[in-house]
Amino acid sequence: MLLTPDHRVAVLLHGGVNGIDGKTGLALLRYRKGTIVVVIDQDTAGQSLGDLTGIDRSVPIVASVADALAHNPDVLVIGIAPLGGQLPLPWLKEVRQAVAAGLSVVNGLHQLLALDPEIAALLATAAGSPSAPWVWDLRQEPPGLTTATAAARNLSCRRVLTVGTDMAVGKMSTGLELNRLAQDRGLRSRFVATGQAGIMICGEGIPLDAVRVDFAAGSVEAQVLRQGAGADVVWIEGQGSLLHPSSTAPLPLVRGSQPTHLLLVHRAGQAHIYKRPECPIPPLPQVIALYEALASSAGAFTPAPVVGIALNTFGLSVAEAQAALAHTESETGLPCADVVRWGGEVLLDAILQQQQLD
Repeated sequence: MLLTPDHRVAVLLHGGVNGIDGKTGLALLRYRKGTIVVVIDQDTAGQSLGDLTGIDRSVPIVASVADALAHNPDVLVIGIAPLGGQLPLPWLKEVRQAVAAGLSVVNGLHQLLALDPEIAALLATAAGSPSAPWVWDLRQEPPGLTTATAAARNLSCRRVLTVGTDMAVGKMSTGLELNRLAQDRGLRSRFVATGQAGIMICGEGIPLDAVRVDFAAGSVEAQVLRQGAGADVVWIEGQGSLLHPSSTAPLPLVRGSQPTHLLLVHRAGQAHIYKRPECPIPPLPQVIALYEALASSAGAFTPAPVVGIALNTFGLSVAEAQAALAHTESETGLPCADVVRWGGEVLLDAILQQQQLD
């Protein structure tokens, strides 16, 4: 684990505090147990992080890496995911500036920063020093992967996979919140991170979208087998959506984890895939049937019911959010909760009650 709770983190979030591209950094701000000393966002510098995001963390927002250095960070985390996974040149120059100042870098982009000639030269110059900076490009395929064998179905623990109606609707947050809640109840609960933010928060996991397709399900299986041994429940971080035209992750996640339960995650009121109005989101009962059919796959996989809905009500008033929760419960006949705003007890109860029936 290169990123530890002792590190003093600066989060690069240009344009991401108020935008969907900043979900990695916002998740880190919400769930990281260690210190975050500053956020870098040229659009919201000087404003209140809590007022802008609802995250209960007192962290200043500054406009640049140069301004962030006054807060004495020792690690810069890339908290944004620009379209195409490439940093614009002005932001890349700021990362180079950070490394030149002695900061290490945690990067979840497809763009491998350790291969940048200027950054590589800076790292080579500092090599050998006790405080030499490093670059963790975590979106790389780990060694030793194999194909999947459906071995996870032999685990005795409950395996809960979060699935979504779209990308970036809260699948990771749902899993992290319910993992924490289960641990608070005394359950042996584990979380399997499958994306960049989850790995940054947990310090381990599998960057699923960096794994070759033949080994994707096997990489998930290996993580679930390791985390599931001796556990009561394992929460598998979902990725993408069956409804999204560019998403490839749901199938290997199902195959690798052999889930016993599914939780459907949806953003309240969203009628189509983000920025793709030509891709409508069907009524939720149809989405539930789709995911349950995939999980059962004519008996090839372990049957896994959708036992609840995690509804993302961010941006809605309390009254609007409560009305959305009530409507979704009525529409689907399933328990529904916004786990970030009001906790996920009803969803955890649904999973535990299902367990008692098995």
